[in-house]
Amino acid sequence: MSRVCQITGKRVLVGNNVSHSKRRTLRKFYPNLKKKRYFVPEENCWVTLKISTSGMRTINKIGISEALKKARTKGFVD
Repeated sequence: MSRVCQITGKRVLVGNNVSHSKRRTLRKFYPNLKKKRYFVPEENCWVTLKISTSGMRTINKIGISEALKKARTKGFVD
């Protein structure tokens, strides 16, 4: 599975390591992903998601059902 948040859609970014002599080499910035299980009362089942910590905050704020609905419309969740 790729390193993409299933709620927010955050993915790996590419940037530069810059040394003291200003020499630039490519590097990757990874999202802070965690694997977490949530119970969805409307579907009466457990859902395992690979989400970023900001995605966890979104779920805490708007609820798992609303977050899944928005993620499905954007195409982040199957």
